[in-house]
Amino acid sequence: MTDVLARISADPLDAAVVDAAVAGPRHGAVVVFTGVVRNHDGGQSVSALEYQAHPDAQRFLEHCCASVHAKTGLPVAAIHRVGDLRVGDLALVAAAAAPHRKEAFAACEELVELIKHEVPIWKRQHFADGASEWVGL
Repeated sequence: MTDVLARISADPLDAAVVDAAVAGPRHGAVVVFTGVVRNHDGGQSVSALEYQAHPDAQRFLEHCCASVHAKTGLPVAAIHRVGDLRVGDLALVAAAAAPHRKEAFAACEELVELIKHEVPIWKRQHFADGASEWVGL
């Protein structure tokens, strides 16, 4: 168990790694969020995604995790994928552990929202009709 794990990865994500990073005998609740590439957005069929990260994205992700940990005192972890992803792949895995579920859910939600708004990672959606668009630029 660690108090904070933050990583940007080009490799496929494993939710068990993030779970293990926060789980421990003090905690009766571990909440793991998995952000999965879905097959649609805005009424269009999505065939794949591409994530690109700013060179400082790792530092921003570390700051998000450290911030939630400092505020809550709870262990948190997050790994965000970059590169080419297919429908069903994990794009983000985040977790928080706490003695009770309410605190774990709240910390995990806060972490995911902070990552979404603060970490400079951009998504390009590839649609089934061959078109594509960048999201978050």
